[in-house]
Amino acid sequence: MIVGVQDVHYYVADMPRAIGFYRDVLGMQVLDSNPWWTSLECFGARIGLHWTGGGPVPPVAADAHGARHGGTLTLRSTDLDADLEYLARCGATVLGRSDNAWGRLAAIRDPDGNVLKLMQPPSRS
Repeated sequence: MIVGVQDVHYYVADMPRAIGFYRDVLGMQVLDSNPWWTSLECFGARIGLHWTGGGPVPPVAADAHGARHGGTLTLRSTDLDADLEYLARCGATVLGRSDNAWGRLAAIRDPDGNVLKLMQPPSRS
Protein backbone atom coordinates (compact mmCIF):
# COMPACT_ATOMS: atom_id res chain seq x y z
CA MET A 1 0.00 0.00 0.00
CA ILE A 2 1.33 3.42 -0.90
CA VAL A 3 0.97 5.69 2.11
CA GLY A 4 2.79 8.88 1.11
CA VAL A 5 5.84 10.45 -0.42
CA GLN A 6 9.17 9.36 1.05
CA ASP A 7 11.30 12.05 -0.60
CA VAL A 8 12.29 13.83 -3.77
CA HIS A 9 16.02 13.65 -4.29
CA TYR A 10 18.73 15.21 -6.39
CA TYR A 11 22.19 13.89 -7.22
CA VAL A 12 25.01 16.23 -6.19
CA ALA A 13 28.74 16.19 -6.92
CA ASP A 14 29.75 18.27 -3.87
CA MET A 15 27.73 17.42 -0.74
CA PRO A 16 28.96 20.28 1.51
CA ARG A 17 28.26 22.85 -1.21
CA ALA A 18 24.81 21.34 -1.87
CA ILE A 19 23.92 21.30 1.84
CA GLY A 20 24.97 24.94 2.08
CA PHE A 21 22.79 25.90 -0.88
CA TYR A 22 19.67 24.04 0.22
CA ARG A 23 20.05 24.92 3.93
CA ASP A 24 21.47 28.45 3.86
CA VAL A 25 20.04 29.81 0.61
CA LEU A 26 16.70 27.99 0.36
CA GLY A 27 16.12 27.78 4.12
CA MET A 28 15.63 24.02 4.44
CA GLN A 29 16.40 22.21 7.70
CA VAL A 30 18.90 19.32 7.67
CA LEU A 31 17.21 16.28 9.25
CA ASP A 32 20.13 13.84 8.95
CA SER A 33 23.29 13.58 6.93
CA ASN A 34 26.12 11.21 6.09
CA PRO A 35 28.73 11.36 3.31
CA TRP A 36 26.35 9.76 0.76
CA TRP A 37 22.91 11.09 1.72
CA THR A 38 21.39 14.17 3.33
CA SER A 39 17.71 14.54 4.19
CA LEU A 40 16.22 18.00 4.47
CA GLU A 41 12.78 19.25 5.51
CA CYS A 42 11.17 21.55 2.96
CA PHE A 43 7.83 23.00 4.09
CA GLY A 44 6.59 19.60 5.24
CA ALA A 45 8.18 17.54 2.45
CA ARG A 46 11.43 15.56 2.61
CA ILE A 47 14.16 16.42 0.10
CA GLY A 48 17.18 14.17 -0.33
CA LEU A 49 20.65 14.94 -1.64
CA HIS A 50 22.51 11.88 -2.97
CA TRP A 51 26.27 12.23 -3.43
CA THR A 52 27.66 10.92 -6.72
CA GLY A 53 30.90 9.79 -5.09
CA GLY A 54 32.76 12.72 -6.60
CA GLY A 55 31.74 11.99 -10.18
CA PRO A 56 29.49 14.15 -12.33
CA VAL A 57 25.76 14.38 -11.79
CA PRO A 58 24.20 11.68 -14.02
CA PRO A 59 22.72 12.94 -17.29
CA VAL A 60 19.01 12.58 -17.92
CA ALA A 61 16.82 12.69 -21.00
CA ALA A 62 15.70 16.06 -22.34
CA ASP A 63 12.15 17.18 -21.60
CA ALA A 64 9.73 18.67 -24.14
CA HIS A 65 11.51 22.03 -23.87
CA GLY A 66 14.99 20.57 -24.38
CA ALA A 67 16.00 20.99 -20.72
CA ARG A 68 17.86 18.09 -19.17
CA HIS A 69 16.80 17.50 -15.59
CA GLY A 70 15.13 14.86 -13.47
CA GLY A 71 12.25 15.62 -11.14
CA THR A 72 11.53 19.22 -10.42
CA LEU A 73 10.93 20.80 -7.03
CA THR A 74 8.71 23.88 -7.34
CA LEU A 75 8.87 26.35 -4.45
CA ARG A 76 6.16 28.94 -3.82
CA SER A 77 7.30 32.59 -3.85
CA THR A 78 5.62 35.79 -2.72
CA ASP A 79 8.11 38.02 -4.62
CA LEU A 80 9.58 36.18 -7.60
CA ASP A 81 11.85 39.01 -8.77
CA ALA A 82 13.45 39.50 -5.34
CA ASP A 83 13.86 35.76 -4.84
CA LEU A 84 15.53 35.32 -8.25
CA GLU A 85 17.91 38.20 -7.55
CA TYR A 86 18.84 36.66 -4.19
CA LEU A 87 19.29 33.16 -5.63
CA ALA A 88 21.51 34.47 -8.45
CA ARG A 89 23.73 36.24 -5.89
CA CYS A 90 23.99 32.93 -4.00
CA GLY A 91 25.20 30.86 -6.96
CA ALA A 92 22.01 29.78 -8.73
CA THR A 93 21.65 30.28 -12.48
CA VAL A 94 18.34 31.78 -13.56
CA LEU A 95 17.18 29.88 -16.65
CA GLY A 96 14.07 31.87 -17.45
CA ARG A 97 10.75 33.16 -16.24
CA SER A 98 7.24 33.57 -17.55
CA ASP A 99 4.11 35.47 -16.59
CA ASN A 100 0.91 33.48 -16.93
CA ALA A 101 -2.76 33.89 -16.04
CA TRP A 102 -2.25 31.33 -13.25
CA GLY A 103 0.88 33.00 -11.85
CA ARG A 104 4.55 33.71 -12.48
CA LEU A 105 7.00 30.85 -12.98
CA ALA A 106 10.79 30.77 -13.08
CA ALA A 107 13.40 28.05 -13.40
CA ILE A 108 16.86 28.04 -11.83
CA ARG A 109 19.80 25.65 -11.69
CA ASP A 110 21.43 24.90 -8.36
CA PRO A 111 25.25 24.78 -8.15
CA ASP A 112 25.17 21.08 -9.24
CA GLY A 113 23.03 21.81 -12.31
CA ASN A 114 19.71 20.51 -10.93
CA VAL A 115 16.64 22.44 -12.05
CA LEU A 116 14.28 23.92 -9.46
CA LYS A 117 11.29 26.13 -10.13
CA LEU A 118 9.69 29.01 -8.27
CA MET A 119 6.02 29.88 -8.66
CA GLN A 120 4.31 33.08 -7.53
CA PRO A 121 0.52 32.77 -7.55
CA PRO A 122 -1.40 35.73 -8.99
CA SER A 123 -2.18 38.49 -6.52
CA ARG A 124 -5.75 38.59 -5.31
CA SER A 125 -7.39 41.87 -6.22
